Amino acid sequence: MTFQHKPSGISRFMRLTALDWALLALLAVALAWLYHRASGQLNYTWQWHRTFTLLFTPPREGGLPYFFHGVLATIRISLWGMLLAFVLGALLGFARFSRHALWRVPATLYVLLVRNLPPLVFVFIFYYFVSTRLLPALGLSQLFAYRGEVSGWVDVLFGAPRLWENTLSGVICVGLLSAAYMAEVVRAGLASISHGQWEAAKSLGLKPWHQFRFVIMPQVLAAITPALAGQAISLVKDTSIVSLISIQELTFVGNEMATSSNQFFEIWLVVGAVYFALCWSISWLFSVIEARHMKHLQ
Repeated sequence: MTFQHKPSGISRFMRLTALDWALLALLAVALAWLYHRASGQLNYTWQWHRTFTLLFTPPREGGLPYFFHGVLATIRISLWGMLLAFVLGALLGFARFSRHALWRVPATLYVLLVRNLPPLVFVFIFYYFVSTRLLPALGLSQLFAYRGEVSGWVDVLFGAPRLWENTLSGVICVGLLSAAYMAEVVRAGLASISHGQWEAAKSLGLKPWHQFRFVIMPQVLAAITPALAGQAISLVKDTSIVSLISIQELTFVGNEMATSSNQFFEIWLVVGAVYFALCWSISWLFSVIEARHMKHLQ
């Protein structure tokens, strides 16, 4: 099986055609025109200096500005949520691909249940029946009773101790939601490998684990990397949903700041720009990973 090496995200960006640049220029002109019309016809005075002053003003007790606490919370929930989604999604995908009904049926039921529920409904079901009922019943709330100071790295990775329970709820929520979609990506990747590849791996005399590790898995990863990138980006955007259960991530913080300052346009444009930067970074990272997989399989 031969694979063509695909250029990375930066390489593809540098190879834009004249038509691509013309479309980007038209988009820039359209955005400038909308900005001008919003300022003139809507009788709205843009106050970007006040907005950035608000965004970068630290609290009286010191520390990071409130807005950046929301950005860090979104990154934190996204990273831990991706870890949970990738691990659980891989296990569910393998179970969905299994020939044994004991593994396949429960995994299929979970995937069908989660994928056919609106994300908002899933969040409320999780919050009211799991986060506020099940976790306290299991005594997990006592694990987050610590109210002292923590080291810098612990604060970056997990947040302030008083918010650990909220962070855990957000991570589990977006992780369980995304795992169902990750599972289908993994199952489809396994199904895309022809039976001849499995037979060839077996004919090499390798142990079953080595067959999968050195022959099957590299091909599966190369096939599913673009789909995994899409699901990772969707997970970052889905973190905005947990703002509805009072988790202080980027959307929650942006809404509070926009409401209190009455600068809805500026604040939400900045929030959108931050989400765009996060999602574009993930897209670029996965394009690099995909290029390396393709190069390795050549």
